Amino acid sequence: MTPEELRAFCLDFNDASEEFPFGPETSVFKVAGKLFALAALDSEPLRVNLKCDPDEAVRLREEHPAIVPGYHMSKRHWNTVTVGELPDRMVRELVEDSYDLVVAGLPKAVRLRFDRP
Repeated sequence: MTPEELRAFCLDFNDASEEFPFGPETSVFKVAGKLFALAALDSEPLRVNLKCDPDEAVRLREEHPAIVPGYHMSKRHWNTVTVGELPDRMVRELVEDSYDLVVAGLPKAVRLRFDRP
């Protein structure tokens, strides 16, 4: 997955936006104002921080060396994923899971605007 593909995928979700609060080199992807992905799209290798269920986060880290505790994030709830070391399909699933977790934490009135449970 290229940086452009990752960016396009993140922005394809309902109400997703890209912001640059940490400078022009770091893309912060949000839904309804809440962070679900963070990446320096021009970095080598490409890495993205994604929200994850705490138990699932531990399991993923044990099974995949390309997934480590979130860099500069809550290690319990965030993983840093090295994109090129995992299949694209898995990266897309991890991004979607992160988005879904954030949406699930939004107030019900906001969630109802989305096509997600």
